Amino acid sequence: MALIGALIVLYAWRLPPFRSALQSTENAYVRGQVTLISPQVSGYVMQVPVRDFQHVHKGDLLVQIDDRIYRQQVDQASAQLQAAHASLDNWTQQLRSAHASVAQGRAGMASNDALHVRTEAALRRTDKLARGKLVSEQDLETAFAANAQAVAAVNQSRAALDAAEQSVRSVSVNRAALEASVAGAEAAVKLARINLEHTRIEAPRNGQLSQILVREGAYVTNGTQLMALVPDTFWVMANLKETQMTDVRIGQPVRISVDALGGRRMRGHVQEISPAAGSEFSVLPADNATGNFVKIAQRIPIKISIDAGQQGSARLRPGMSVVVDIDTSGASRE
Repeated sequence: MALIGALIVLYAWRLPPFRSALQSTENAYVRGQVTLISPQVSGYVMQVPVRDFQHVHKGDLLVQIDDRIYRQQVDQASAQLQAAHASLDNWTQQLRSAHASVAQGRAGMASNDALHVRTEAALRRTDKLARGKLVSEQDLETAFAANAQAVAAVNQSRAALDAAEQSVRSVSVNRAALEASVAGAEAAVKLARINLEHTRIEAPRNGQLSQILVREGAYVTNGTQLMALVPDTFWVMANLKETQMTDVRIGQPVRISVDALGGRRMRGHVQEISPAAGSEFSVLPADNATGNFVKIAQRIPIKISIDAGQQGSARLRPGMSVVVDIDTSGASRE
């Protein structure tokens, strides 16, 4: 009786000679890349050409949202872009006109300079003759007035030239603002077209749909869950106790027993090991800095790939419960 009792204790604690290389757990489930389908724009649903649990291919239409408003937004943005391009083209004409004004101002200034030279020479001659009493005082006053008028014309043409050059600078600076307006209008057109494209919700990949949660005539908004898409790629997520992780390595063979298939066994391999215990990823992590601490074995998530080409693998569904046995004596890679 004592021998039997000792053997029972050794078996319960997995001590030699009953220690096994298999690490088993029932805390394991089938997982898959389930994609929740939601719209990015708001509107009334015009068409739902799919049905519950239908198999679809990438690019198949799932839901069509009323696109009339979004088409008008594209037309409006296109009209604003044309207006921005017209303003930019008008800037070119304004720049040419400003340069022409500068050229005209320089020509006028040259003409007034020549006139000033002539009137100044005439004033000097008249003044010399007036000193010799050869011309009247009226002729001298006339020459003086003509010279003063020429000086005023030179100053006026210089001011006009400065104004024309300032106009060229002003027009040149305005080009950056017009180009920014064109870029903004182009971005608005692209955004309107993107929103228009989002009224047509297509399957992002091959897979099988869940239940359809929307019907024709319903009003949906950004983020409304319409359906889910489940692809045909699955794996197993097993949660082992930390006391079972001593010899577990990536690449070791795994035996998988699927409850939903009558315990059918499948093969797999350890693909990845979580970088932390599952408790570290909880929303409210446990605070063990208390006086009533009780040590509890933590769970380490293990990702197990399912070998391809096995009978019954097509019947796997995310969420199914399985039992996994990891052969820690098998080949592995660190």
